[in-house]
Amino acid sequence: MRSHPGEVAVQRRAGVRQGGHGSSRTRPEIPEVAAGFLRAQRMVVAGAADDLGRIWAAALTGPGGFADPRGERTIVLHALPAAGDPLHGLFTRERDLGLLAIEPHTRRRMRVNGRAVRAGETLVVRTEQVYANCPKYLQTREPTSAPGTPSLPARGTILEGRHQAWISAADTFFVATRAEGFGADVSHRGGNPGFVRLTGPRSLDFPDYQGNNMFMTLGNLELDPGAGLLFADWERGETLQLTGRARVEWGERRVVRFEMDEYVHLAGTIPSAWTAPGYHRFNPPV
Repeated sequence: MRSHPGEVAVQRRAGVRQGGHGSSRTRPEIPEVAAGFLRAQRMVVAGAADDLGRIWAAALTGPGGFADPRGERTIVLHALPAAGDPLHGLFTRERDLGLLAIEPHTRRRMRVNGRAVRAGETLVVRTEQVYANCPKYLQTREPTSAPGTPSLPARGTILEGRHQAWISAADTFFVATRAEGFGADVSHRGGNPGFVRLTGPRSLDFPDYQGNNMFMTLGNLELDPGAGLLFADWERGETLQLTGRARVEWGERRVVRFEMDEYVHLAGTIPSAWTAPGYHRFNPPV
């Protein structure tokens, strides 16, 4: 796979000198251990651009086995974005899709990027990048209930007070990005509550903690500032999706600043009961 110029630029700025360290090192095949991990999951996070080019991240849920690897480079998802979700109805034609399969109670996660198209009531993904992620900054929690029935969405361009409180207390969120010619990607961000800081009714920022130096999220943002954020309310089974633009501020600490264009608030999208979180020991103090 060819080198990603955005990742290379960010790695240089960050002082990373490892050659070929990034998405160019990934492979499209699904290893057997990865296939087994996918089949065990009950939630994946998907990221894609809508027809206006806005990036969204969404939760897809189902019983164990709903994410079904078939062969070396195909995954059939027996779930579609819910009605009211910004990704609903988009995959009547093939388009870039990023997936993050995450198992919070074991701190295991893997990313799958490729192209996807709807086939009946399934989403068929042709993989282009498959790779595991380290467990840093991932809080442990496990669902103790099933997802509900997704509700009609609430939409807006200004975050309400409940949304601001939700974001300010978050210990986890997901970020989707995309760069033309390099596909879509979904990543996890975690930290102690308060690591995401609201700077206005349409803006927030968060620190970019040290990870594996692949810089796939920041690399995409180097080429395209579009980003989608997904916050989960683990106690109510609700999700808050934000779409907008993000930029990286380079200083003593890297900070990502996000400006929202629109939000979508859905209930019933994820389980409404989870075990209490166990915070990762490497979470920096807020």
